[in-house]
Amino acid sequence: MRCPSCNSLDTQVKDSRPTEDSAVIRRRRVCMACNFRFTTFERVQLRELTVIKRNGRRVPFDRDKLVRSLQISLRKRPVEPERLEKMVSTIVRELESSGESEVSSEAIGEIVMEHLRELDDVAYVRFASVYRNFREAKDFKTVLGELDSDEDNRLATIRK
Repeated sequence: MRCPSCNSLDTQVKDSRPTEDSAVIRRRRVCMACNFRFTTFERVQLRELTVIKRNGRRVPFDRDKLVRSLQISLRKRPVEPERLEKMVSTIVRELESSGESEVSSEAIGEIVMEHLRELDDVAYVRFASVYRNFREAKDFKTVLGELDSDEDNRLATIRK
């Protein structure tokens, strides 16, 4: 592992331990050249995913980009970082286990929206506004109407 401080390849693992959900291994490392200490995280990757963008371009799937977009949607919302991390891991696992090595950005967006809808309504609307490229207030009304009808369906199911 390359040292982020001096770029030396001579680093040593000082401590390894799994995270709480045991899906990731956290490693504390030290650079033998400059003594800089840093942390790395290691997770299982079932397959290399390629994202097919709307314009047809193909790019490698970037888990961090997914996390950043979700963090923007969840900004100032009462959602713990652990829940976000668990949701991202679930989404990535779902994509990797689909059997396809190429996934359209639209498919990723729909999966993200399904999970966000369950996690936080406001974040769902924020994400939908960017993903579906809202242009007018009625676009927001449509999504809010979908949320209302889902809530009505959930209440009806509970009452039965």
